[in-house]
Amino acid sequence: MDNIKEYFEANKNLWNQRTAVHKNSSFYNLEGFKKGETVLTPIELNELGNVSGKKMLHLQCHFGMDSLNWARMGAEVTGVDLSDEAIKEAIQLNDEVGLNAKFICCNVYDLKENLDEKFDIVFTSYGTIGWLPDLNKWAELISFYLKPGGIFYMADFHPVVWMFDDEFKQVKYHYENKEVIITESQGTYTDRYAAIKSKEYGWNHSISEILNALISHGLQIKHFNEFMYSPYPCFSNTVEFEKGKWHIHGMEGKLPMVYSIRAQKQ
Repeated sequence: MDNIKEYFEANKNLWNQRTAVHKNSSFYNLEGFKKGETVLTPIELNELGNVSGKKMLHLQCHFGMDSLNWARMGAEVTGVDLSDEAIKEAIQLNDEVGLNAKFICCNVYDLKENLDEKFDIVFTSYGTIGWLPDLNKWAELISFYLKPGGIFYMADFHPVVWMFDDEFKQVKYHYENKEVIITESQGTYTDRYAAIKSKEYGWNHSISEILNALISHGLQIKHFNEFMYSPYPCFSNTVEFEKGKWHIHGMEGKLPMVYSIRAQKQ
């Protein structure tokens, strides 16, 4: 953990570069969103349900499209992200579409220095906790920001997926959090040929680590679900087998690709 500050700074720079590419990509469909299309997936829409009138904290919100989608559905949303370029884009997008979401640029771990409110819902999704080394600290923050009886909801890519190399040809990484994973990032998941080249630093987290972190901070697990598909074609060698559902070629129906958790603060 001695180099953790440098890891976060490198990841911030990487996500600043990615934001510039992502906001103009067909993957994110920003123009469609501006016209009123939803960018949330059926997984979180079905499982989180009605958010109208609820105060929501969105952790690691990227450039705010999901946050703003929830705001369109009646939630009072505050989004948080490490990338200042992403937050700048989120604020601009919020103003452009005429919503009232708030956005904060900071490391999740530094949130108490930047936000003093309580929320009905804390939300995070798809590619978030792999950028965090310490889930105990993460879960403590979730509990801190939830009102009593408040709901934490997350949907994310399954830790089994992160064990494989980029081409899904071999198991390369540990299932559990044994060390920082340092990789040379080339391009991004919306454009593998984008002129982005940088080291990135991540951590794998097992399902037991995730659940026990939440439980240890007073969150009661209401459901845990696993899905044998990805709602996004963000991995190599994906094949769409139904509209909006992707498998890894050669592992169709064999690999859990997403999990979701709904928990309630005691």
